[in-house]
Amino acid sequence: MILCFLILIPFLFSILTFVFAQNNSVAKSLALISSIATLAVSSYVSGTNFTTPITFNHEWIPILGTQFTLLADGMSSMLCLLTGIVVMVVMIVNVNKDVEKPGAFYGFLLLSQAGLMGVFLANDALVFYVFWELALIPVYFLCSKWGGEKRIPVTFKFFIYTFVGSLMMLAGLIYLSLQTPGLTSYSWNDIVRAGSSLPAEKQQWLFWLIFIAFAIKMPIFPFHTWQPDTYEQSPTPVTIILSALMVKMGMYAVLRWLLPVLPAGVAYWSDTVVILSVIGIVYASCIAIVQTDIKRLIAYSSIAHMGLMCAVAFMHSGIGMHGIMVQMFNHGINITGMWIIVSLIENRWGTRDMTKLGGMATVAPKMAIALVIISLASIGLPLTNGFIGEFMLYNGLFRGDSVNHIIIMVVAGLGIILGAVYTLNMIQKTAYGNTTKMVVNKDLSTNEYIGVAIIIILVLFLGVYPKPLLDLTAGVAAMIVH
Repeated sequence: MILCFLILIPFLFSILTFVFAQNNSVAKSLALISSIATLAVSSYVSGTNFTTPITFNHEWIPILGTQFTLLADGMSSMLCLLTGIVVMVVMIVNVNKDVEKPGAFYGFLLLSQAGLMGVFLANDALVFYVFWELALIPVYFLCSKWGGEKRIPVTFKFFIYTFVGSLMMLAGLIYLSLQTPGLTSYSWNDIVRAGSSLPAEKQQWLFWLIFIAFAIKMPIFPFHTWQPDTYEQSPTPVTIILSALMVKMGMYAVLRWLLPVLPAGVAYWSDTVVILSVIGIVYASCIAIVQTDIKRLIAYSSIAHMGLMCAVAFMHSGIGMHGIMVQMFNHGINITGMWIIVSLIENRWGTRDMTKLGGMATVAPKMAIALVIISLASIGLPLTNGFIGEFMLYNGLFRGDSVNHIIIMVVAGLGIILGAVYTLNMIQKTAYGNTTKMVVNKDLSTNEYIGVAIIIILVLFLGVYPKPLLDLTAGVAAMIVH
């Protein structure tokens, strides 16, 4: 029953926020209480998972062969913990910021959190699909109502991409459920048995029917074109939810609902996916170098990071698979910190254009220190959380089962060099150089200081001592590989 609370707390608080929160203070208070309570439950679940997975099962729609089944193993509980941390930090940082129609704004954020928790916990394919849509639909409304000037065409493009991908995934899952022995079933175990027993030819076309939805969500090249514009036009809390959490939906789904389900299809198309992912790493990194808008720079850097994780997922390496899980958590923490700093820069300087910025270290030293630490973590500096995951990922590429694994690792390794180029360039132009006039002449406020401090503590702690995260996810990584 404890797993249900991870979904029910944000879901019920979203309803309360929609109905009763007519002003900013009430809406923000309800959202903050919900996020803290959800984080407490997810922390308990993660702590419990060091010993044994937690399950929940209840009759749902027997006529369709589906049950409301939840499972929290190491990977699921890690992502639930990440969701809890990120949403709480978002709520803390936004305590001193007002929005139009706060009840709807924070209600949609909490509803999306409930959907994310459901995606990471679902152990039934139909339940998984329902929560997949529940997580996405609120984001569509958040972007279209509270986004930037170009929000309508950008949100429409985002909707078309995700909707088409979701329908293809649903068709694939229904087909798999019809192949289950005996009565139709959507349970993970039955879907895995049905998928892995299909002839190789069927697995090969079914692979793309399901994978495209996940590729869009991560996203990887060439399914990425919705992402930079959506990140740019979305309000910062929504951008954080999208890049820190929702891209992990795609990566998680590959590990949970694709690799074990269609092994012959995965083996056949692995080289293709790896090549697309590596192209995405280099392409996105090169595009990031020439950006002047910090938001778009970070958006393209995220494509490169997710491309590396996706490439490793299809190299069938034990240490690489473990590295994906570690890096999913660490990337979520780092990208959250980056978006928060970008939001603070835009709030105080009135622009995201790096050519018009400079001298942050002089007028806002705390913000500059935070920018430097989080940016260096994002490029894998040793003793930050980004290092251990990235080291394991490249180790996984090197040990992969592709005949071209050396070439793949070398080309993907260009992402390290290019990442350092655009990241250090961004730090130099933003934090140092000539001082420009701030619109709001102040450093971090108290709530912003707390939110940024949480991120930096996690960056440094997991950089120095990543063992808790490694232990939590070790069992699941080994199971997926074998």
